[in-house]
Amino acid sequence: MRNSFAFVRSVCLAGALAAAVFGTACEHHYYRAHDPYYNDYHVWNQGEVVYYQQWCRETHRDPGRDFRKLHADEQKEYWTWRHGHGDHDHGRDHDRH
Repeated sequence: MRNSFAFVRSVCLAGALAAAVFGTACEHHYYRAHDPYYNDYHVWNQGEVVYYQQWCRETHRDPGRDFRKLHADEQKEYWTWRHGHGDHDHGRDHDRH
């Protein structure tokens, strides 16, 4: 009986740890991206990701590449494109520094 209780307790602990690991892996991590060319910030959330992926398709780039790892000239190209397309306030933080 004691061994079965220890086994059940171990399984519950393993399940709780697995849930914590998988729960954080699926969590979305948003960040503020500074646009130095327009001197504003954008919240890089799912809405901005949609615009970024559209830009990637239109410019034949890999949409899986992290925006933060693009060269500065590519980031500038994105921000120029972004401010010229649709609702450029979508996902905007409105903080200007």
